[in-house]
Amino acid sequence: KYTTDLSTGWDVKKQALDNAWEDIHERMSEAAELVKKGEKSPIYYFMEKNLMDLTLLSDYTGFWKFTIKRHFKPSIFVSLNQSRLEAYAKAFDITVDELKNFKG
Repeated sequence: KYTTDLSTGWDVKKQALDNAWEDIHERMSEAAELVKKGEKSPIYYFMEKNLMDLTLLSDYTGFWKFTIKRHFKPSIFVSLNQSRLEAYAKAFDITVDELKNFKG
C-alpha cells in the first residue's frame, strides 16, 4: 500500500527558481528601458526575452556574434534589410513588424 506525502526540500528549490526568474525579469526590464532610451535596438530586448546569449542567437540566425553586436545599435538596426530582419523574427518567433515596431 502506497501513500503520498509532501517531500522536504522543495522550498529551497522554489526559492532558487523564484530568484532566477526575478533576475530574468529584471534583465528584460533593463533591456526594454535601453530600447526606450534609444541605446539598444529591439534585437537586444528580444534576445534577453527569449533567454538567449550571443552564441545561441548566432546559431539561430547564422550571423556572426560581432555582427549581432553591431545590430544592437539603433542606427545600424534601422538600416537592416528585410532578409536579416526576417532571420531575427524567425529566431524570436515574432513577426518582422513586431521586431521593427518594438519601442520598449
